Amino acid sequence: MPAPPLPATRSEYALFLDFDGTLVELAPAPDAVAPDPGLVRLLGALATGLGGALAIVSGRGITTLDRLLAPLQLAAAGLHGIERRRADGSLHRAAGTPSWLDALRGPLRAHVARHPGLLLEDKCGALAVHYRAAPHHEPATRAWLRAQVAMIAGEAEILEGACLLEIRPAGRDKGTAVEEFLAEPPFAGRRPVFVGDDLADAAGLRAVQRRGGIAVAVGGRVTADWQFAGPGEVRHWLAALLDTVGAR
Repeated sequence: MPAPPLPATRSEYALFLDFDGTLVELAPAPDAVAPDPGLVRLLGALATGLGGALAIVSGRGITTLDRLLAPLQLAAAGLHGIERRRADGSLHRAAGTPSWLDALRGPLRAHVARHPGLLLEDKCGALAVHYRAAPHHEPATRAWLRAQVAMIAGEAEILEGACLLEIRPAGRDKGTAVEEFLAEPPFAGRRPVFVGDDLADAAGLRAVQRRGGIAVAVGGRVTADWQFAGPGEVRHWLAALLDTVGAR
């Protein structure tokens, strides 16, 4: 599919970008992704060209994003919107870790230990189980997590990603993060563009569509107004976008 139309001016669009599977290829484990100087330079120049209206919206924590994109510290939403750094640098987090999440750490760690190949990622504000190396354990893990959610109905939800199941506090997602950004400078008043690759990005894609923006899907896990095959095409498009907004 052809690339989305490029903005005519630097003040026309606000850009929201997922990280894993969108800007970088998916890795066997979260810590297998290494910093990418070329990506850092591209995002830094593009953020300048868009007047700061660029945010990373990721399932990773903001601290991890900062490490992967150092020395950049962009506007960002981490943990699928549980934490958010505004363009002015101020950091906002949802209310403290719920007691049920603390209580769940030990039992979930034991579940992972009983199912070789699973990987537990403790995000502090959420718990994620990666099953890329053991897809045959996905049904049992899904059933186990659903049972936990049923016991604390209304407080927790399961979020699906690429070979990932995450249990987290209910009520916040990438869509709510996008809406919050769009209420603030320099994002307010711009046409939003969201680029993401999996089910965890669906709320962000829907949010920009509601605002008359452009939803861009990557790979084959989700569909949207526009489609890219993978992170390589996304980065090629971003480089073309950088030429358009005139920031080199």
